[in-house]
Amino acid sequence: MNNPATQAVRVEVYSTALCPYCSRARHLLEKKGIEFTEYRVDKDPQLRTEMEQRSQRTSVPQIFISDRHIGGFDDMVELDMDGELDTLLGLEKS
Repeated sequence: MNNPATQAVRVEVYSTALCPYCSRARHLLEKKGIEFTEYRVDKDPQLRTEMEQRSQRTSVPQIFISDRHIGGFDDMVELDMDGELDTLLGLEKS
């Protein structure tokens, strides 16, 4: 299911267990067949500090693609609607 082109793309998601936007972000990435690293900031306060330093934001989710901060779920959906998300993820156009 995963696209071989995504191998070089690193996707990181800072999230919490009960955040509905975090769930939606995970679902969208899974739907696209993208593997990602999830950092649960509700389990580790140091990860929350790291997220805030990297993103300059305090809300979750915070999403990074190849070390580029793309923002939260709404930002990722906007990129998807504009046709830019698949390019960032290294997915080929059908």
